[in-house]
Amino acid sequence: MTKHFINLDDLSSNDLQQIIDQAITLKKQHKAGEISNALQNKTLAMIFDKSSTRTRVSFEAGMTQLGGHALFLSNKDIQLGRGEPLTDSAIVISSMVDCVMLRVSSHEDINTFANNSSVPVINALSDESHPCQLLADMMTYQEHNGSIKGKTVAWIGDGNNMCHTYMQAAKAFGFTLNIATPE
Repeated sequence: MTKHFINLDDLSSNDLQQIIDQAITLKKQHKAGEISNALQNKTLAMIFDKSSTRTRVSFEAGMTQLGGHALFLSNKDIQLGRGEPLTDSAIVISSMVDCVMLRVSSHEDINTFANNSSVPVINALSDESHPCQLLADMMTYQEHNGSIKGKTVAWIGDGNNMCHTYMQAAKAFGFTLNIATPE
């Protein structure tokens, strides 16, 4: 069965921590000038319904730095959900690449794509969840302050996709989350 990363709770706490630890190691190796070909001959399809400079550049740069290739597909480039059913797009695109990343408005679209994909699907943003951003936040915290386990985190702002993802993170990483949102 194909393993997807749609929500933070799709992976165990241990798996999430291993991803962060590996990312920190790869970052240090890259800064030291060490070359990694961990993703050599691998292609990531990046599907953007919602544009983002940082998401595009970080995923493309990461693939390149690890010897792989990233394919940028905007809603202007493909018929995602219009003209061609999303299920068909998932079947066809996943037959040609090794992994698919989606940054879309609708969480339902990511689930539909994942349910019809033969390769792993990564949620780079949806209206319900933002797991990659959360991992970046946890990585940054760990690099500067060590483990977040046992700490208290305050969320002040909209009860949006990041707030929902932080709620999952509190359980996964063992921190207390206090939330204040407007009515």
